[in-house]
Amino acid sequence: MKTKPPIPLAVLVGIQTPDVDDVAHGASLEELGRLVKTLGYEVVDTVSQRREGTGAGLLLGSGKLAELAALTGGTGEVGSMAPPPRAKARQRFEGAAGPADPAAPEPEAARRPEFVIVDHELSPSQIRNLERATGAQVLDRTGVIVEIFHRHAKTREAKLQVEMARLKYVAPRLRESSGGGGRQQGPGAGETSLDLDRRKIRDRISELKDQLEAVQRDGDNRRAARRDQLRVALVGYTNAGKSSLMRALTGSEVLVEDKLFATLDTTVRILQPETRPRVLVSDTVGFIKQLPHDLVASFRSTLTEALEASLLLYVVDASDPTYEAQLEVSRSVLREIGADAVPSRLVLNKMDRVDPAGRAALAEKHPEAIMLSAHAPDDVSALRDTIMAFFEAAMVEDVLVLPYAKQGLIGEVYDSARVLSEDYDEAGRVLTVRGLPGAIARLRRSLAAE
Repeated sequence: MKTKPPIPLAVLVGIQTPDVDDVAHGASLEELGRLVKTLGYEVVDTVSQRREGTGAGLLLGSGKLAELAALTGGTGEVGSMAPPPRAKARQRFEGAAGPADPAAPEPEAARRPEFVIVDHELSPSQIRNLERATGAQVLDRTGVIVEIFHRHAKTREAKLQVEMARLKYVAPRLRESSGGGGRQQGPGAGETSLDLDRRKIRDRISELKDQLEAVQRDGDNRRAARRDQLRVALVGYTNAGKSSLMRALTGSEVLVEDKLFATLDTTVRILQPETRPRVLVSDTVGFIKQLPHDLVASFRSTLTEALEASLLLYVVDASDPTYEAQLEVSRSVLREIGADAVPSRLVLNKMDRVDPAGRAALAEKHPEAIMLSAHAPDDVSALRDTIMAFFEAAMVEDVLVLPYAKQGLIGEVYDSARVLSEDYDEAGRVLTVRGLPGAIARLRRSLAAE
């Protein structure tokens, strides 16, 4: 009978700089803890220190470094230039693990944390120094996020995007896990193992780009077919409740989990009860502070859904004390791609977790916001009415004549606009319709085509 491997143990490390207050610092470490939990690790301790910045070679002062090393069983000193211990943990992270160690695991009581997780982006030399001082595997915030994305990607496009971002993250850190092998023999002679590994990564990234372009062309074609349809995109911080709201609005069985980045792939469903014309709702990947730039750049399809939507719903967890900072993260990412020009509404979600005084404060601060709980049917119904009112304001009425020879287009008319009345004359079926100007113009072109 196989025994389950023990849950990896981790210590969180945070640096509080002068521009970060206690609430924001505590919230950031709490968020990091949830990221680590999503990764499948257990947080057993936290080490925090106030410092002027995060650029020091060992990140922490000598006292705090000794405190951290005491938790992990390290020496607290950088020591020799030999490769740091626990290289197999890094190999696992980089997808190059060797055979599992057959030795029995230590008893739980005797185990020390195998991982040090730092709430900042670290340079390769900082990671190397901390690993030597602590004897533990060190991951920075970026590394944790990249690994979560790697595990959660489901569609081919998301997998390609995440692999590319992951390779870009791993490449400059190869030196830290390299055994410093000698030069190669045969083809590629003169290259060290490290040079060869880096060249393989460059070649793989180039290959991934080609594959991704082909997949994205297909996605662009699908989006082009939906261009004249009514489209709403749910955007916001990770775990703000977008997937729960998506499920409530569309009745779809989308994944809903209390985990960060449970949704990585764009999901498009029809608003229910179904309307004429139909309204499409997109659930998108959540944002997070210090989201690695390569991930922002690579998740082009998800961000394109936001850019091409008719209406953005910024979904915010109103019960989170740092919700304003989270909202600014979402807005800044969307500004980066120009989606801030898309009409939007602010949705304060999880209001069932906010007390009356908090509700009053939120209403005063954000009088234009839609306050709801995704689990309250009346709230969801009111949001649906708001969505439909937004689209109704942009619609126009027009009269279309469907020639008797083109009755096969009636389905396209009903899909693209709301038919208010039907009549017949010698030219064909006369339809009074209401819809978006672009959709009606497209119908006119279809009816006029030979």
